[in-house]
Amino acid sequence: MFNSVKNPTKNGTPYDTRPAPRLDTGTPALLLRLDDNVLHHGTLAAIRSLGRAGVEVHAVLEGPHAPASRSRHLARMHVLPGGPGALTAALTAIAARIGRRALLIPMDDAGAIFAAEHAAALRPSFLLPEQPPALPRQLADKAALARLCTAFGVAQPETHVVRAGDDAARAVARLGLPLMAKWAKPWLLPPGSGLRSTMPVRTRGEAARTLEQASGHGSELLFQRFVPAAPGSDWFFQGYFGADSACLIGGAGRKERAYPPGAGLTTLGRWLPNPRVEAVARGIASALGYRGVLDLDFRHDAATDTYYLLDFNPRLGAQFRLFTDGNRLDLVRALHLDLTGRPVPAGRPSHGRTYLVENYDAFPAFHDRRAKELTCAAWMRSVRDADEFAWFSPDDLKPFAAMTRQILKRGFTRLARRRPNSSAQPR
Repeated sequence: MFNSVKNPTKNGTPYDTRPAPRLDTGTPALLLRLDDNVLHHGTLAAIRSLGRAGVEVHAVLEGPHAPASRSRHLARMHVLPGGPGALTAALTAIAARIGRRALLIPMDDAGAIFAAEHAAALRPSFLLPEQPPALPRQLADKAALARLCTAFGVAQPETHVVRAGDDAARAVARLGLPLMAKWAKPWLLPPGSGLRSTMPVRTRGEAARTLEQASGHGSELLFQRFVPAAPGSDWFFQGYFGADSACLIGGAGRKERAYPPGAGLTTLGRWLPNPRVEAVARGIASALGYRGVLDLDFRHDAATDTYYLLDFNPRLGAQFRLFTDGNRLDLVRALHLDLTGRPVPAGRPSHGRTYLVENYDAFPAFHDRRAKELTCAAWMRSVRDADEFAWFSPDDLKPFAAMTRQILKRGFTRLARRRPNSSAQPR
């Protein structure tokens, strides 16, 4: 059922005949992820991409139970001691163990914010883009992003900060229902709280219950106008921007499926040309003086023919391997080339290329009743035809096996919690 990474000639785009660009194998990389997410497939993708290119890859992971720790392309796993206050010292200690100045690659918003704001202390040990220190925090903060969109004329759904019941009532009256509730700083949400960064609100009661959760974690609550989803309406852009904020590699992808449907991560993405999305992404990055990798989410509103910017993630997106061009160059390799002083060659887009996240994709495929074509047979065809998988790879099987064990363990744990107490006697 599962295939290796395929040659995109089936989409009419052959690989370049030129050899793939050679990375500086003397410069290692450290992947930094601060959120607790053992099933983060983007971390594994970065390990594999750089490792296959001959780079010594290190990663900060949760522990040996993380499937990415089983990759044959990972040189060493590191676990952070202590709390966030000790992070600079911990990273410096890891750099000393690596023994050479390494590329530091944040894999989540919290890591990107930290790296930018502490770049001066980190640069003796790590290579980093020359990013304006305050910029990643502004972009990851959804309230600040709304203000930036207004300032730069970028379309975004109308957004209101909600602090009290009166705010919520006014927002509901103005925006109507349903609407989207978002936490402005999702990296501050406490682990295990069950709070999602984005969630639909369908009734006034749901709005009130959501507001009750807006305390104790430091993240503002936002109510945002709901843009109806339609087949083909969800898009994203990922790119790498060099020292002059020029896009050295990037492209637009369409969310064919997502989990949760309509408001979640991409489970099946397709690289397609979209000049309007690409122009907006390049334009705002240039206006901001952005440097490094980014991941933007858009939704098209057919009623107004508008592409709304929903999120700006100032770091590598988990599905970045979708944008692997005809010369086998992707965003993390472009980052490594550029920061080690090597040219990033212009590539040939692999339009039509697909990327599938196995452990999540079955859920929207079998539960999204809006699309009749999402039958079991259709889902199997999309699996068969996928160009690359998040977990399965013939040259690196152990992470897939470890991921499968994690999924089964979680499933059995949830079933056990739902079972009634068999020892309880009826009265």
